[in-house]
Amino acid sequence: MKHQNQVVLITGAGQGMGQSIVRHFADAGANVAAVDINPQALAATVDELNGWIEGQIIAITANISQSDSVRDAIATTVEKFGRLDVIINVAGVGSIDTFIDTPDAHWDKVIGVNLTGTFLCCREAAKVMQSQGSGSIINISSTAALTGEGPSHYCASKAGVMGLTRSIARELASSGIRVNTIVPGPTNTPMMADIPEEWTQQMIDAIPLGRMGESDDIAKVASFLACDDSGFITGQNIAVNGGMAFI
Repeated sequence: MKHQNQVVLITGAGQGMGQSIVRHFADAGANVAAVDINPQALAATVDELNGWIEGQIIAITANISQSDSVRDAIATTVEKFGRLDVIINVAGVGSIDTFIDTPDAHWDKVIGVNLTGTFLCCREAAKVMQSQGSGSIINISSTAALTGEGPSHYCASKAGVMGLTRSIARELASSGIRVNTIVPGPTNTPMMADIPEEWTQQMIDAIPLGRMGESDDIAKVASFLACDDSGFITGQNIAVNGGMAFI
């Protein structure tokens, strides 16, 4: 199978997009380190999948906005599986705030998880991958970074992820490490449940393909970026948004 024996670490694995990506890779034979801050959601995901998937899954509780926690998660992965081939940085948060009324705490949390957390995961994964001479780093941004249609902290954090990808892809290429970002449009995940229904319909109306994305749409692109089929692709931000916006 395409990901047979690959070692893949996936953050935000307890629900939504991350959970779907865990399922996709494990079913394709990968050994997966499923990482989430919520131990209950994470345990439920791993328990559900361990009965039928081809690869192995381990659950790691971690806070990706804290560097020590990220280092421990990656060390646990390498200790268990011996290497790290792919990291997929899915974990993200948001809140509905107008710019003027955004509390400092909300700004710090969204930037801390979505941008700083992605940076920390990329940095610590790259240290392992450099010693191996290979690896694939896959980040998750958002079409909101392109359109500005969303809370300022969320749009800023996701735009930062795209810039981070371009920079570190250049720096890490000589080490055999590829870095790319998937840029989803509105996708059916638990995060969307907090958005008012009329806003959701407006999003769908703005998508030329006429539907919201599904988590599996993102998982399939992650699968492509994680394998040798994309071996000459790095530093790219790939829009998966039904034609809602272009990069």
